[in-house]
Amino acid sequence: MGYMIPDLAPAAPEIFLLIAACALLLVDLFISDDFRWVTYLATLCTLAATAVLAGCGLGEPTVVTFNGMFIDDMMSDVLKIFVCVAVAVMLVYSRAYVAARGMYRGELFVLALFATLGMMVMVSANHMLLLYLGLELLSLSLYSMVALQRDSTNATEAAMKYFVLGALASGMLLYGMSMIYGATGEMELGSIAAAVARLDTGQAFLLGMGLVFVVAGIGFKLGAVPFHMWVPDVYQGAPTAVTLFIGTAPKLAAFALVMRLLVAALENLAFDWQMMLVIMAFASMALGNITAIAQTSIKRMLAYSTISHMGFVLLGVIAADVVGYGASMFYVVVYVLTSLAGFGMVLLLARDGYEADSLDDFRGLSQRSPWYAFLMLLVMFSMAGVPPTVGFYAKLSVLQAVVDAGYLWLAVAAVLFSVIGAFYYLRIVKLMYFEPARDVTPILPQPDMRLVMSVNGLAVLVLGIVPQPLMALCIASIRQSF
Repeated sequence: MGYMIPDLAPAAPEIFLLIAACALLLVDLFISDDFRWVTYLATLCTLAATAVLAGCGLGEPTVVTFNGMFIDDMMSDVLKIFVCVAVAVMLVYSRAYVAARGMYRGELFVLALFATLGMMVMVSANHMLLLYLGLELLSLSLYSMVALQRDSTNATEAAMKYFVLGALASGMLLYGMSMIYGATGEMELGSIAAAVARLDTGQAFLLGMGLVFVVAGIGFKLGAVPFHMWVPDVYQGAPTAVTLFIGTAPKLAAFALVMRLLVAALENLAFDWQMMLVIMAFASMALGNITAIAQTSIKRMLAYSTISHMGFVLLGVIAADVVGYGASMFYVVVYVLTSLAGFGMVLLLARDGYEADSLDDFRGLSQRSPWYAFLMLLVMFSMAGVPPTVGFYAKLSVLQAVVDAGYLWLAVAAVLFSVIGAFYYLRIVKLMYFEPARDVTPILPQPDMRLVMSVNGLAVLVLGIVPQPLMALCIASIRQSF
């Protein structure tokens, strides 16, 4: 049989991004520090063009290419657009911060682009090897970004922890994948699903063990309990700009990893992985919300908050139906949007040589800048799930899905943990509005950051008032893809 040239069109965003990242790496060698803004603008243009290329496939029928390894469906197109937007917003927010700390270099931009490429490959993977390839490309870029501030012992220590634990999780995921391959003889996700459906009982034990290792690997990438131990240390140790990156876009790719492995390949084992996810979701919401109360560092508080939010994301997946998956996707997108604004505000308060890492840095923010205090109030309300912000509808949709699936006790537990979580979010609102300001320095961000931050913060409110279009897009993309 002759070799068939694969259809390259579905992978156009990835191919363009790879070429642009390599070109940027070369061009940056010849740019002096005074003209580093050229690299910055080129990176933003690359992300915008990649998002446009991904958007061109929206509404088109699902296409599988590269011998069944790569899939271009509606879910992948929507997630790729959101990934590109999240990375671009991260770069806008962090420009002043990285410039003040000697990190405003080509390495940061190129690593961000390669991490984006890794996420996009994960989102479109239809084969276990390609999934793993995308995951490793993302992980290695993130380890390097955490350690980019070479003279910071905190950043170096965080990078080492992240690398060691990340390697362990990658090994578990790969081991699980090898067991699934051993049981089914297949690596393509659709073929695995077909093989699982007709599997004899002799291979069931091996497949079950493989599933356990795969769920453990997924749990680490999401930062869910009991695989959460890296989250607070890495969030606090990494430069805030990198923390912002780790806490946002990769969560979209982790959601895609869940959908591809558990739904596309192993949906016939839904009862088994549902039980594991129930335990992980409950433990994540409990530990995340309760431990966050004791934190005095805003980055550690947001890290434990992330752990609890990942528990909520898993609630929709536990429902194991299209509406549940759509609710989960909606929750992840909303969480990324809200986190961008939250960490962006931490970057806004950071100054040259000063990290705004303490909760006390938000004291009296309403006196220094009523507008930014209002935006932070919207972000905290959204994370706590207070109407009319979009976080309320995100929580409501996953709770509805999990109740419909028959897990009423889990929904009740989630609501109780949300009430506990509201305490530490509203504490920041209290500090901003009811405490005297310690620092009266005016906040003067660059115009691009001011614009993006305002749009980001207001989007949290506007999407809360009209959540239907985004919710409908998420459910439609899941329905078309699975």
